[in-house]
Amino acid sequence: MKRYEGLFVLNTAGKEEGIKEAIDKISAEIVSAGGQVETVQKMDRKSFSRVADKKHTAGYYVNVIFTLAPAAIAQVRNRFAANEDVFRVLFTLAQETKPAT
Repeated sequence: MKRYEGLFVLNTAGKEEGIKEAIDKISAEIVSAGGQVETVQKMDRKSFSRVADKKHTAGYYVNVIFTLAPAAIAQVRNRFAANEDVFRVLFTLAQETKPAT
């Protein structure tokens, strides 16, 4: 199991009240793939500096730290690519936490 950090940009076009449900779906997808969610950090809605599509001018940012088997990360990435609530997603390896001494 490796520790990952996922930055999710949620599609908020006309769905401001559905943010909590979208975050719950993200956590459920990670758990169903055999992972474990450590922390979920909700950020604010931010406007995009470059607008590629006039329907998507801003997104709600969420940072999720989770552990998952490296073989399952591609499967999870594909699930989020097909999810209409997720506009963009970026996975990186998270730094390991050091135990307190």
